[in-house]
Amino acid sequence: MKKELLSIGLVGLLCLSSGISVTAADYGVAGCGLGSLIFKENKGGHQLLAATTNGVVSGNQTFGITTGTLGCATDGLVHKEKVQEVFVSLNFNSLEVEMAKGKGEKLEALSGLLGCSTNGTVQLGEYTKSNFDALYTQETTPSSLLSAVKDGIRKDAVLSKSCKI
Repeated sequence: MKKELLSIGLVGLLCLSSGISVTAADYGVAGCGLGSLIFKENKGGHQLLAATTNGVVSGNQTFGITTGTLGCATDGLVHKEKVQEVFVSLNFNSLEVEMAKGKGEKLEALSGLLGCSTNGTVQLGEYTKSNFDALYTQETTPSSLLSAVKDGIRKDAVLSKSCKI
């Protein structure tokens, strides 16, 4: 289940990072969701496969509607804040390890989602490593972690200039 959610989140991130802007109206009768991103042609057989994928595969259409991802946002845009929240939730444990080290693939991806430059990514890693004990406590949740990281970026002179949160 966790891998499937990660896959769904990654599809949403791919849409965001590649600049794809879609609206639910582009998907025909299948509606928005992972199936509609995979089976783009608006033909009967493709629409059936898209609808089946949307409804059967981990309820991804519901996930997309709830989070505003997978092309399900009413305005056709994936909302930056929601993508950040979903990413941190899906990668919470990996981020814990990488933030302690101050580097890693997931931390770099989060840095990109927070609008950090290349220099900002390095600085964010240094920030999370030196402030790890404050960022991760027994009460830390994905939401509180994201909030704490954003607060840290705002308060840090270098990060506030390098990241466009």
